[in-house]
Amino acid sequence: MQDRARATRKELLESAAHLFIERGYAGTSVNDISDHSGKTSGAIYFHYSSKEKLALAVIHEQFATWPQLAAPYSAPDIPPLEKLVVLSFGVARSLSEDVVARAGARLWAERRTMKSPVPTPFGGWALAVTRLLAQARTRGELADGVAPSSAAVALVYSFFGLCTLNEEMPGGPNWTVRLDQWWLLMLKSLQAEPEPAVLLARARGRIPTLPEDLAPRRG
Repeated sequence: MQDRARATRKELLESAAHLFIERGYAGTSVNDISDHSGKTSGAIYFHYSSKEKLALAVIHEQFATWPQLAAPYSAPDIPPLEKLVVLSFGVARSLSEDVVARAGARLWAERRTMKSPVPTPFGGWALAVTRLLAQARTRGELADGVAPSSAAVALVYSFFGLCTLNEEMPGGPNWTVRLDQWWLLMLKSLQAEPEPAVLLARARGRIPTLPEDLAPRRG
């Protein structure tokens, strides 16, 4: 794809993301995206054949960033439960601060308003978390009675529920504090020798400043 066309698609994607966050899928029209982006409706239809295709592109773009977020935490010297905590902060930051990720999350929640099937990431996340919990069990770091596969499903769904409800909670959005509180509770049940505050402090010390290509797209 030529650079100019790639730049136009990115502008349209991010303009649409702003509106999908604010108005939802049903409340956003192609004309709205045209007005917000400064591009003609014809330009939008040239790059995306329908509003639904553009919405799906936003969702796919959101999901495409997550393997990049996970990549820095594959080092074998990092204990698996710490990897899990650090990764959760990266995903939560993306869902809270990245305009495309936020729009993708809202569109996924509204997926039944679209005719096309919408991909879901949760099975993949459950498998990734299962692997980390199994590694923790092999290292003797997982509490007796914790089954990696079932615990992973519970963690994934409760984590994404926390991220989804963050802005609706009393006191306004404060994802770092709420994620700290959530992990302090979860780690008490997960660790063989519970030291949730110590592990959380170590994990937070590993959270890097994101490079420019992974930095949240604010809006």
